[in-house]
This record gives sequence, C-alpha cells and structure tokens, in this order.
Amino acid sequence: MEKMEKMEKTNEDLIKFAKTYEQEAFLNIFPADLLTSLKKLNSYDEMIEVVLDLGRPPEVRYHKGIVKLAERLVTQADLQAIIKKVGIFDRDNRGGIEKTLHRISAIYNRKNEIIGLTCRVGRALYGKIDIIKDLVEKGASILVLGRPGIGKTTLLREIARYSSDVTKKRVIIVDSNNEIGGDGDVPHPGVGSSRRMQVPLNKEQYDIMIEAVENHNPEVIVVDEIGRMEEAVACRTISERGVTLIGTAHGCSLTNLITNPTLVDLIGGIQVVTLSDEEAQHRGTQKTVSERKASPSFDTLIEMDEPDLLKIYRNLAEVVDKLLRGFEVFPEIRRRISDTEYQVERKPNLKSTDPYGRESPAGENKAIKIYCNGIRQSYVERAIKNSGVRVEITNALETSNYVLSVGDDLNKERYLQEKAEKNGAIYLEVKKNNLSCVKDAIRKITN
Repeated sequence: MEKMEKMEKTNEDLIKFAKTYEQEAFLNIFPADLLTSLKKLNSYDEMIEVVLDLGRPPEVRYHKGIVKLAERLVTQADLQAIIKKVGIFDRDNRGGIEKTLHRISAIYNRKNEIIGLTCRVGRALYGKIDIIKDLVEKGASILVLGRPGIGKTTLLREIARYSSDVTKKRVIIVDSNNEIGGDGDVPHPGVGSSRRMQVPLNKEQYDIMIEAVENHNPEVIVVDEIGRMEEAVACRTISERGVTLIGTAHGCSLTNLITNPTLVDLIGGIQVVTLSDEEAQHRGTQKTVSERKASPSFDTLIEMDEPDLLKIYRNLAEVVDKLLRGFEVFPEIRRRISDTEYQVERKPNLKSTDPYGRESPAGENKAIKIYCNGIRQSYVERAIKNSGVRVEITNALETSNYVLSVGDDLNKERYLQEKAEKNGAIYLEVKKNNLSCVKDAIRKITN
C-alpha cells in the first residue's frame, strides 16, 4: 500500500505503475516455461498477441512478423492452466484480466472443447489526445473511421479520459466487448473518471445507448464499433437530445459510409429526389439527384489512414452535400510527430477553392467564372480539370464571364444572350449536353 501511495503522487508515476502491472498480469497467465521464454524475448512493448493452438508450437506475433516461442507443442494442460487463471469466457468466447485491457479469445472444436487461445496484448496509450484536443474542447461530436487495429479504440479511450478528467464533463462509455474500459467490474484507469455501461450482447448495444441517455444524464456518450442500423438510429436519437457523441464505425473512409446502406443514417441518410425542370437547369444536373435527408449525427469525421495520420472533415453536413453533388472535398491532414506534437500538412481554409473543392494558392489571378444552363456540372469539372486555368462555376448570372447553354429553349436562350451582353459576359451555345461538346466549349474559353 505504501508503494502504491508513492506511485499515485503524479500521473506519470501512475501511468508507469499501470504499465508494469499490466505487463506482469499478462505474462503471469502463461505456464512457467513459456513465461521464461517470454521474459527472455523482452519485447512486450512490441508484442501484439501470443497464440497457442493444440498440437502446434506456441507463437508470438508482432507487426513485423511471427516468432516461435518454444519448440515443443502446446498441450491441453497448457490451455487449461491459462483458462484457470483467466476465468469464465463470455458468450462471445472472450475472457480478460481484471483491470487490464488484455483479451483472451478461445477457439472451440465441434465437441465445444477449447483447442486454441489468442492472448492479445491490450494497451492504454496516453498522450494521443493532443492531435485532436481542440476538437474535443469545442464539444464536437466526432466519428472515427479506419481499418481494424489502426488505433480507433485507443483514441476513443483518450477522448473519454480527457473529457471526464480535464474538461470535467459527465461521460458515459457504452462498452461493447469491454474493449474501451477493460475486463472486470472496475474500469481501466485509462478512461479516467468516465462511467461505463457494459453490453451483455453486441446486438443489444443500441438499447444500452438509449438507456444511457434516459437514465444517467450524460453530456458525452462514447461508443465503439457502430455497425448496425439500430445503432445508427440510436445515434440520431442521442444527437437530437443535445448530447455530444463520440464513436467509431465500420469502414475506412467517408465514401464507404455514403455507400453503406446500414450506416448511412450516421451522416444524415440519402434520398433520391426529382427536381423541377427549372431547378435542374439552374443546377446543371439531371432531374433525379441524390440528396442528404437529415442532419448528420456527428459534426466532424476523422479517417485514420495510419495510427499517426488523421484526415479531418469538419462541417460534415456541408461535406456530404458536396460529395453527393459530385464535388471533390479536401480534408485537413494532421500527422503526429511525437506524443505531444503534431503538424498540419494541409489546411484547406488557408486556400481559396472553386465549387469542386480544388485548392488554389491565394494571390493567383482571378478565376474565370462560368454560368451553366442545362449542362451537367460534372462534365464541366472534367473538362477544366487539366486546362491549367482557374475556372469556377457560378450560380449568379450577373457575376459570370461566360455563359454556357444548350440551345433547347429559344425564349430562354434569347433572355440569356441579352443578359450576358448587358453584363459584359460572352455567350456560348453548346450543341449537345455531352462531355465532348462541353470540352470543345471549355477549350475555346481557356484558349
């Protein structure tokens, strides 16, 4: 106890103690000879998992490869010795070690006997919050995407700790599979003073999410692995009640999410609408278009391409609208260079953009503005992409330099010609609304 009290004097000491405790807790579940081999390797910090399959040599897996832990084969006695220390496995065939993030998963044969164990090393990585601390302090609802094992849950755990301990908010973690708070009734210290609600079955996660809002008055709800339509609906309910939502979802990118019918409700849902002839001409699109149905449940989306590289999309509603209309969008890119420092590799807001989101350095010559009547904007975008000239689409006829139009309405064409001449713009008639004709017109303009 005296040693414990000394270590709790500073957060740094507490973190060091937690790491030591977690390492010893993990290594000590193994039989004596395997424990000795693991200690000789002295590679706990790089270790991903230890795999033991009946009748095969035990293995240690790292990001860079696999190392054989012993020449001898795993026996049923080895498996039972570990099971005895871990205790009962849940219905998802997982067990854990109290007050740690380690996870022990079982493989069964057809007789329901355990014939393999995957002993995964769980770590709470502290100091990872700095790269998005400004977003968390503003109270933004954040959705994190990325492939499995990239570090989404680690980031989620740090957000929970920072929100509860530093910004002093009421945080509830809805913990599916005990991935965020660890195994046992007492949450891992990595979540700070956040409260945790465990999920008995994965398919019941949405019920626990709603229960958290209705019963425990949270300011922030943290939820991992949103993967069902019911959970997406629960996110909408939470958002509409004014609670900040922090979550992760299946998928690697925003475009994946838009095409995912199960989770598209997280970004507002998509509906197909039919425009009037006038509106379709005004937009330069077809009459049938896809539009966002409602407000997204999140303000900000983060794509994790690498553990230390984040792509941040702010104002998610606006970003989704642009993507649905065929525009290109550019995220803010942040790269971590140390535990407490990061650099911004691209800030779109520091540069001017055309309607398609292409960046142009400030101070360049003024862009050519084109007003399109009855022409698909995607054709114009493709035509000007490699022109080397800044060209912008404008919805204001009065500010245009050129007017492009398909000559299918004589009265409207006459009006457009007169308006263009009055404003000093050049009127160009496009024979057909296809890419080839639009390219010809753009070539005339840029030359």
